[in-house]
Amino acid sequence: MAQTPDPVGGRLSEQLRATHQTDWYAAVEHRFVRELVADTIDDAVYARYLTLDYGFINDLTGAVGHAVAAAPGMPEKTRFAQFLGVLTDEENDYFLRSFDAFGQPAPTFDNPLKHPVLDDFAALMDRQRAAGTYLDILAVLVPVEWVYLTWASKASDAVTRGAAMPARFYLAEWIMLHALPDFRDFVEWMRAEFDREAAQADAASRQRAKAAFVDALHLEARFFEAAYEA
Repeated sequence: MAQTPDPVGGRLSEQLRATHQTDWYAAVEHRFVRELVADTIDDAVYARYLTLDYGFINDLTGAVGHAVAAAPGMPEKTRFAQFLGVLTDEENDYFLRSFDAFGQPAPTFDNPLKHPVLDDFAALMDRQRAAGTYLDILAVLVPVEWVYLTWASKASDAVTRGAAMPARFYLAEWIMLHALPDFRDFVEWMRAEFDREAAQADAASRQRAKAAFVDALHLEARFFEAAYEA
């Protein structure tokens, strides 16, 4: 039997953001984000972040591939397949050019970087894939991408109002990649998919989705913090 949607606009995604505001703001307003947008972040910090994030891409593409398989119809499968193309094309190109600018080779997937936050993200992705449903994988993908859309859109809007875009190309491009209209549309579409699936799910499935959503928020803040580790 379908469950009654949670309050806060009838959307579970909004309810989770409102209920877990501390976790949400710990990610979208993290020191890393503030320094990136202000163009004051140390290159060594950003290079560590990129190295970590390139390692995370391996797990993220696996999760998106699972979403392609789990999606209920061809329109949904197509949206995720298109996003998979972005991750393996435009974003991958960005990483390679950025590593080149730092004078360091890109990490290889046959010798992946090891870090506790990457291990915990991989474990979360594995747990959600094992659960097997479309809602389970959306519960991780939505918060991960929504966090990036939020801080990057805020930065892009500030530039529109006259603020300066970071001069370093790898900072400016990272903002713009996550503030593009196509990315905004994709994240909002994923949120709608998550909210619809959650409204139709049983209580146990909804609780599992809520837990995964919050776990992903915690990991996003930890991920940014890891960039400052020497």
